[in-house]
Amino acid sequence: MAFYSFPTSRDIYIEVEGVRLAAAQEYLARSTRKTQYVEAFGQEEPVGCASGPATYRVELTYVRALAPAPQVDFHALEEFSLVVVQPGKRVIYSGCRWESLQESAQLGGLLLEKAVLLASGRSEVAE
Repeated sequence: MAFYSFPTSRDIYIEVEGVRLAAAQEYLARSTRKTQYVEAFGQEEPVGCASGPATYRVELTYVRALAPAPQVDFHALEEFSLVVVQPGKRVIYSGCRWESLQESAQLGGLLLEKAVLLASGRSEVAE
């Protein structure tokens, strides 16, 4: 019988210089790359494809600041990392910047309902 583990809020977190600032309940990551055909003169079909660099867009839901940093100014964050712990590895989105933030206030602190970030890099580290 195989055991599958799904990410939880302790497994999806934002960090700056190794310090966890906030955790998210869910995430949705999209990687895109612009690709085009390479055509050669006199050929009826393309001879290959050329790709540009990958871009990463991640949507987070229900992001909450963690202690000891409950007063995080999410709007001021730049160049942070998003870490997603998966079975046997960590996926790290680096060089992150906010694209959009949707927030609400509750008793006990700020809650970001939805946050969209763009990352300049993605790497996987085995555990």
